[in-house]
Amino acid sequence: MASAHKVGIIGGDGIGPSVIAEGLKVIKAAGVELETVDYDLGGARYLNDGVVLPDEVLDEWRGLDALYLGAVGTPEVPPGLIERGLLLKMRFALDLYINRRPFVYEGDDTRGPHEFIVIRENTEGTYAGEGGFLRKETPAEIATQGSVNTRHGVERCIRYAFELAQSRPRKHLTLVHKTNVLTFSGSLWERTFNEVAAEFSDVETNYNHVDAACIYFVQSPEQYDVIVTDNLFGDILTDLGGAVSGGIGFASSANLNPEGVSMFEPVHGSAPDIAGQNKANPTAAVLSGAMMLDHLGETDAADRIRAAAADTESLVGSTTEVGDLLASRVS
Repeated sequence: MASAHKVGIIGGDGIGPSVIAEGLKVIKAAGVELETVDYDLGGARYLNDGVVLPDEVLDEWRGLDALYLGAVGTPEVPPGLIERGLLLKMRFALDLYINRRPFVYEGDDTRGPHEFIVIRENTEGTYAGEGGFLRKETPAEIATQGSVNTRHGVERCIRYAFELAQSRPRKHLTLVHKTNVLTFSGSLWERTFNEVAAEFSDVETNYNHVDAACIYFVQSPEQYDVIVTDNLFGDILTDLGGAVSGGIGFASSANLNPEGVSMFEPVHGSAPDIAGQNKANPTAAVLSGAMMLDHLGETDAADRIRAAAADTESLVGSTTEVGDLLASRVS
């Protein structure tokens, strides 16, 4: 009998632990055995003893098969401290260079349902931390915030997106950037995209400025199959994608290192206002768990979980009730 997949569990803050509990319930019902290792990290842990993400924990994670994270952040912790000290540190240290977010647009009277995927570069751009202050807290203060884009980082993200598009029936990939204004980073992205495209002659390509893409996400999302974009634009577009595809309660994500350990999380945040009230929709966490199963090679169970969650209108009730319903559908 195959050994269980070893997965690190970071329930985190707010609704995080409760939605991850439902995700694990559904995974177990789907017949997948996990060996879980729990990690107490997030805003509450920081308030308790000042710990955010120790290096020794990162070393442990490198020996796991995957990480499953609920949400982190509490109102009592200064904004950005946990995001930079835990989430960004995790991305950079584990080289989680692909952020993959699928979206299902339910359609309307004139258009049927449509599924598309955004691939976001996850370790460079404006989130790399390049910049600083001059004359801080004076009337002459200057703040600079650079965008770091390397050929290596851009190409591996674009190549992943082309390979994904090639594996899908439509075989279509759209680059989203702002090349008319961001002439340096945009040029690197566009030139790299076009050079890699020459190796994928069966993949149709397109380009959108990011502001146009925001319009198309709302007006005509069916034009998209796979999208590839940089870190900042991807962060904004994927939140918009969640809004037009049923809400962030259904938005799952994967932070991938295809050659190493990867992390899977819902994108809705810790929602402290409803923590402990059994009100949070766990579907995003469940679908993130399905993405984790794909990564672990458990594709049959992952497909059954996605099928169980496809009828979003039926997924109403308390956190545990929705989890029980999904578990009953996959068992």
